[in-house]
Amino acid sequence: MRKIVLMMSVSLDGYIEGPDRDISWHRVDEELHQHFNDTAREMGAFLDGRVTHELMADFWPTADQDPDASAPVVEFAAIWREKPKIVYSRTLQHADWNTTIVRDVVPEEVRALKEQPGGDLGLGGARLAAAFLRHGLVDEFRIYVHPVLVGAGTPLFSQGSAPADLRLVESRTFGNGVVLLRHQCLNTPQH
Repeated sequence: MRKIVLMMSVSLDGYIEGPDRDISWHRVDEELHQHFNDTAREMGAFLDGRVTHELMADFWPTADQDPDASAPVVEFAAIWREKPKIVYSRTLQHADWNTTIVRDVVPEEVRALKEQPGGDLGLGGARLAAAFLRHGLVDEFRIYVHPVLVGAGTPLFSQGSAPADLRLVESRTFGNGVVLLRHQCLNTPQH
């Protein structure tokens, strides 16, 4: 059965973005970007909220057309365009680039999606992650901790997040100081 994998970059003080949606503090160099590409390539689909999807859709469809784009950027643009995407949004009316819009997180529908063949499902977006966590739908966390304090912004985990028992299954330090913490959720119901 496929897993729902929450994959997010976060500051040391727990923010996924600073004020005004600033992510300029993300330390993505070629090594980390290649790791992201290798991970994304294996995913069966990307599950995102509207804000995350729009951020991605504003950049990745044509990122490889920039003559100054690095090899990992060119590679990820192709991965992103081709990968199936599910956007959870009550307001988005149209989405391109192999994207399906779903209005609500319905646990039975997500469990049915997990039972389909293919790679794991990459989950992105703080609000969407909170909804998946409330329903016990997250199987694994891949949190990339960037060595920076942001001070304010959007926290990865909001107050009132559902409790979860986790087991560390991998940690990795990249050359730029980013640390991957990979945890499996021990109390996700398996249906």
